[in-house]
Amino acid sequence: MPIAFVLINTELGAESELLNQLKNMPSVKYVYVLYGAYDLVVKVEAPDNETLKKTISNNIRQLKNVRSTLTMTVIE
Repeated sequence: MPIAFVLINTELGAESELLNQLKNMPSVKYVYVLYGAYDLVVKVEAPDNETLKKTISNNIRQLKNVRSTLTMTVIE
């Protein structure tokens, strides 16, 4: 099962709103609020690479208050 971790920078003060939106996505397994260079980290699991890609590109990255993302795909 393909897995990726997505680090997210949000608009100022939008962490809680995004946290709730992300928790409702079926492929999102965990969401954590962070202190530091990024605001959220998300663990995404999908049945195949195409679904993983679509979840990140079409769902997560398109959310209103997402400023930027860094995706790290697990290889083993």
